[in-house]
Amino acid sequence: MIIKVLGSAAGGGFPQWNCNGPQSAKVRAGAAGYKARLQSSLAVSADGENWLLLNASPDIRQQINETPELQPAKSGAKRNSPIKAVVVTNADVDHIIGLVGLREGQPFSIYGSDLVLATLRANSVFNVCNPDIVPRIELPLDKPIPLKGAGTDLGITVEAFAVPGKVALFLESGGADANYGSRDGDTIGLKVTDAKTGNAFFYIPGCAEIDAPLAERIRDANLVFFDGTLFEDDEMIKQGLLQKTGKRMGHMSLSGPEGSIAAFGKLNVKRRIYVHINNSNPILDENSEARKVVEDAGWEVGFDGMEVRL
Repeated sequence: MIIKVLGSAAGGGFPQWNCNGPQSAKVRAGAAGYKARLQSSLAVSADGENWLLLNASPDIRQQINETPELQPAKSGAKRNSPIKAVVVTNADVDHIIGLVGLREGQPFSIYGSDLVLATLRANSVFNVCNPDIVPRIELPLDKPIPLKGAGTDLGITVEAFAVPGKVALFLESGGADANYGSRDGDTIGLKVTDAKTGNAFFYIPGCAEIDAPLAERIRDANLVFFDGTLFEDDEMIKQGLLQKTGKRMGHMSLSGPEGSIAAFGKLNVKRRIYVHINNSNPILDENSEARKVVEDAGWEVGFDGMEVRL
């Protein structure tokens, strides 16, 4: 199974279009130790020919242009694509807007939880991916589902599961006591398995907490791609970027006793890779103390173009 990181940044990318914070300014200036990053997405294939996207970022066209494996084949039909299916893990703008970029009458399948698919149905702009040729297929929670698209069996099964999180910003309702109207299925994680070899990994780009059920699910896993949004819960406030904490946005931090570094320290996960990294996160500076902390703890910082094989 081939896994390619198409985008390793959180919403807005790195640098973010309207951000002149210390790190966005440095990456624009070409400072040493910084790499520009597109918005969060992975591509997966069991055979190197037919591909599954995990989330469809607003940067999807550029990601395809930078990834030859995702480009149309030179032989055969004038219009074609090796992208056969997309799984969306929540309804955040940075995970669904790329679906609009996959219009033009190309068949593929969209998979998601019932709540995320309901969001797509409620917004007619997504009908540019004509449901007659781009079916929307519900992923039931806690059940492995073989993925198919455009008449092709991808040789991959996906098991979706609810993770602690928050409903997309534009869908928020109520207040903090109700977690802004969030429900199970607004945010999901994925176990992705090669049907032939049984090799599997977990993809959890958004997570508010590693609770007991999630900890048991990923314990002893070979590979986990995990939410790397913020290093510290209040870092955006400290940097003068936004008056919101990570917890308010539905993301746990990397550092501290309640952070993901500490939580994973007890789970014996063989390989751990951070993705969905916010422009404020100091681990984006390859020479920072924060980067040293995560690497000393056995973590890798995902980057655009990174390839992993299982």
